Amino acid sequence: MSGVDLAWLRMERATNRMTIVGVLILSGRVRHDQLRALVKERLLRFERFRELPVHDALGTHWQSDPHFSLEAHVRPLKLPPRAAQTQLEAAVSKLASAQLDPRRPLWQIHLIEHYRKGSAVIARFHHCYADGIALMRVLLSLTDPAPAAAPATSACKSRVTAENSPGLLSLIAPLTNLAGSAISVMQRAGQGAADLVGASLHTLAHPDQAAAIARQVAVASRELADIALLPEDTATPLKGQLGVHKQMAWGDPLPLLEVKTVAAALGCTINDVLLATAAGALGAYLRRGGANIDGVVIRALVPVNLRTIEEQPKLGNEFGLVFASLPIGERNPLARLYAVHHDMEKLKHSSQAIVALWLLTAMGLLPGLVEDRAIELFTSKASVVVSNVPGPRQPLYLAGARIEQQFFWVPQAGSIAVGISLLTYDGRVHFGFSADRNLISKPREVARRFAEEFEKLLLCAVTGPLATQLS
Repeated sequence: MSGVDLAWLRMERATNRMTIVGVLILSGRVRHDQLRALVKERLLRFERFRELPVHDALGTHWQSDPHFSLEAHVRPLKLPPRAAQTQLEAAVSKLASAQLDPRRPLWQIHLIEHYRKGSAVIARFHHCYADGIALMRVLLSLTDPAPAAAPATSACKSRVTAENSPGLLSLIAPLTNLAGSAISVMQRAGQGAADLVGASLHTLAHPDQAAAIARQVAVASRELADIALLPEDTATPLKGQLGVHKQMAWGDPLPLLEVKTVAAALGCTINDVLLATAAGALGAYLRRGGANIDGVVIRALVPVNLRTIEEQPKLGNEFGLVFASLPIGERNPLARLYAVHHDMEKLKHSSQAIVALWLLTAMGLLPGLVEDRAIELFTSKASVVVSNVPGPRQPLYLAGARIEQQFFWVPQAGSIAVGISLLTYDGRVHFGFSADRNLISKPREVARRFAEEFEKLLLCAVTGPLATQLS
């Protein structure tokens, strides 16, 4: 197992399960036998999903499950008759809070055959198997571009590339260029000591690359020092003692065309608009609860894909993390947007994401106790995780049923209690919110405010600065 995948495996805690959770809401009915056949035919082509992490004297490695049973991984789930969104959210929350069986490969897919007029699917995958970009491709392999068509496996290759993404993947070019050959050496190092020796010999044989690597290491060292010197994040109700229960919620999706229009009109990126909207939703919720947050800025850990634009996603984790500022205490929606925009422009020219990937790789190679302390130190500097994953631009079908909505939730690590997940699909941006029940008792209120805060920015784009008086 690679160092970075092992790091995610060892981050598992009762207070923060390292599970990526996804929900598909379908317009038509899907039977359990149909879904199981699809998973057998398409998902199990990835041999990794028949394997589980095994620890022995030599370390941690992937091993085939000798007792693999598809029935243990594709499970039926029933909701009460006429179940509404609240009942589905409760089911997702319960599953997200539960540990995956460590005796089996760490994933499960649950089918609710009767949900409203169609069906629903809840999927759980441990983060050590793959990141969000890779898992998006895996889930798309189960879908078709039409009710009766060839699998969308080949089509999904283009749908999840950076050029189609409205999110943080726009950072990919400057970050990968900055890394240069240094990241290649670090990736080799993450595979073990023998590969590290090989990488060092390669560097000695190519002195022209050694100078470039030395420069990148110097940049990375400065970035690492800056991260280490960051103080703990601002004390707000988003930080506190974690429990063992997560609560998931989602809000109404936003039309992607409107988000693009607002970004263009205000001279910002789509990602700036979405981050500012998320900051506004959090701030409005906390202010409504009586918190004094005027002028408060918190940090968000934001995953950044580090695959090259040409590289097709594969299983495993290949992303870094950046600390983005969320001005939750700024009431003026335009001022909030431009504060986010200014911060994101600076991050585009930093190497934070690559340094974070190196740190995660190193953590997986160090004793678990050292990793625990490093994770606590790292996560104390942020209050929320915000992830933005690009999905397909056209509607897709699962076993003949159209996928109407898609949501996902990334796990939080260490002391972080809140997660915000954005997924674009079929011309809309879907917003998922997760939080520790000890700290946020009504996550649906945050999810509901996401659309409200976007409407304020839309109004600003249409009517100009006078609209900020309404904020």
